[in-house]
Amino acid sequence: MTIQVGIIGYGLSGSTFHAPLLTSIPDYHIRTVVSSNPEKVKRDLPRTGVVSHVDELFQDEEIAVVVVASPNATHYEYARKAIEAGKHVVVEKPFTVTSEEADTLIELAREKGVLLTVYHNRRWDNDFLTVRNLLETGALGNLSVYQVHFNRYRPKVKQRWKEQEGPGAGELYNLGSHLIDQALYLFGKPKTIWADMRAEREGSEVIDYFHLVFGYDKHRVILHSSSLVRQAGPRFELHGDKGSFLKYGQDPQEDQLKQGMHPGDSGWGEDQPEQYGELATELSGLTVQGEIETLPGRYQAFYQGLAEALLEGAVVPVKPEDARDTIRMIEYAVESYRTGSTITVS
Repeated sequence: MTIQVGIIGYGLSGSTFHAPLLTSIPDYHIRTVVSSNPEKVKRDLPRTGVVSHVDELFQDEEIAVVVVASPNATHYEYARKAIEAGKHVVVEKPFTVTSEEADTLIELAREKGVLLTVYHNRRWDNDFLTVRNLLETGALGNLSVYQVHFNRYRPKVKQRWKEQEGPGAGELYNLGSHLIDQALYLFGKPKTIWADMRAEREGSEVIDYFHLVFGYDKHRVILHSSSLVRQAGPRFELHGDKGSFLKYGQDPQEDQLKQGMHPGDSGWGEDQPEQYGELATELSGLTVQGEIETLPGRYQAFYQGLAEALLEGAVVPVKPEDARDTIRMIEYAVESYRTGSTITVS
């Protein structure tokens, strides 16, 4: 059975992340896209219909899955309408603007008997998969510090919704939701959160710098992002009582998708050797230092997992409760910054 899909929005998210991955998996057919740019859709997807209003998509009984790839502030409303129409729903991250909205959608999906999941694709970044595997080996011993930087050099503010004041705008919701989801996936919810954030660029209307510290019993998680980093340091930095791991560079899949590559192409999700991480650890009393080959990234795993959930009854690739917890951590971080205090996570 081919799963018929409708996509709401064909900007960066819909055209770069969702459509290419869906078309690379035989289980799916993109039936309809809601877009104000039909020429762009038809250029990429000549066999796909284009409509101008979301209600046309919800009324199509052939569509089984709706992908909400519209601006953050619209996620809740579009996902709610799709669920009420009996559709399974994929929501681009961040899930919603508030955790209350997320809870409402989770309960509604349960009532309607439809699947609900959130596109936290960076669970399948090549560097994160490598870090996850490394932690499972115990090579670092008892972890003390897990630090991740998602920095960019974008000194000029662009005129786009992500950089204009409004619900769900700014880098805490954009890049922060990726880093928080990864941390929660590895370690669960922290006991405390402390946050610093600001609008660091001239003319910025939104948060474009954040520094979060998640407190756990025996280690700390530091999540950092800045828009004014021309020369980046390590992306991942992990330290334990037996060793350390440093990883530079960034997963290539986003750039590969922008270049027209697809899963299965030669080099998909792979690092160049010069970007392999470096491990220094202790083994049988000896200090061992060397490169760790990066595991291949695989964004396609999200939609492969969703197909298994729809066709075989498997668990969705990202549980909506996990995505709700990410939004809750963002709310705690905002509260920490607003009050200048460390917040205890209930």
